[in-house]
Amino acid sequence: MAMTELSGVRTYLLGLQERITGAVAKLDGQPFVADAWQKEPGEPLQGSGVTQILEQGSVFERAGCGFSHVRGPKLPPSATQHRPELAGAPFEAMGVSLVFHPRNPYVPTVHMNVRMLAATPPGGAASDAVCWFGGGMDLTPYYGFEEDAVHFHQRCKDALEPFGSDKYPRFKQWCDEYFYLKHRQEQRGIGGVFFDDFQELGPDRSFAMMQGVGDAFLQAYLPIVERRQNLPYGERERDFQLYRRGRYVEFNLVWDRGTHFGLQSGGRTESILMSMPPLVSWQYQRPIEPGSPEERLYQVFLPRRDWL
Repeated sequence: MAMTELSGVRTYLLGLQERITGAVAKLDGQPFVADAWQKEPGEPLQGSGVTQILEQGSVFERAGCGFSHVRGPKLPPSATQHRPELAGAPFEAMGVSLVFHPRNPYVPTVHMNVRMLAATPPGGAASDAVCWFGGGMDLTPYYGFEEDAVHFHQRCKDALEPFGSDKYPRFKQWCDEYFYLKHRQEQRGIGGVFFDDFQELGPDRSFAMMQGVGDAFLQAYLPIVERRQNLPYGERERDFQLYRRGRYVEFNLVWDRGTHFGLQSGGRTESILMSMPPLVSWQYQRPIEPGSPEERLYQVFLPRRDWL
């Protein structure tokens, strides 16, 4: 992929970040704070980014949306497990990643990420760079609503349909398998779509598919927020929300390849960990009351299923 094409990816990602944070700030009533950063000379990675964060808003307790564009001399292990021939290759990576933690327990947490990674095989010229894309979005409810799950998955399917009818079922299954807490034998949420190391449509169409996913995010998530943000809740629902947020933290720190890539490659820790919820709790062997809405999350929403 030529440098001019890489600049097109960067332009798209920065525009996507602005569109998403603008729409979410309008919904919440509070603006994001933009924190532009630059890696210092001599650090393992070179590059820059903009972390946008909204904290203690009326709708979102914490909403982080970050753009980063970095270059490094050596791909970390988390990026080469499927491409051993590129072990130790110099690389360039850019992407937009977001996690929104709502205040109301009836509004689900959401994650979305779109990214590009280009690596030059050891001994190769810049023109030999291998480029691939990744991304997806997934929903983590605390109290499940069928119509929300169907809506979210339908928007994911619609975004991928122009690129082949096989893409949604493949990436839905990939999402279910990826966002799985192996140590708990439990899904993180109701999934969505996820793809990585993707280049099978060629650079232009693969990039277009990544754009399709990024562009679908607001329509997939905001209607759900608008439906649920004013539902009344009490201490019970809030307590369960904080408990379930613990699962989110466990996945991000133990299993998430993006977190591992950022930390292994010398990325900016504060931006990498902006996905953490502001408040969270753990309880030892917490009992779940039979027949309760909390039990319904485990029995109806967390097991893998076809929402469409």
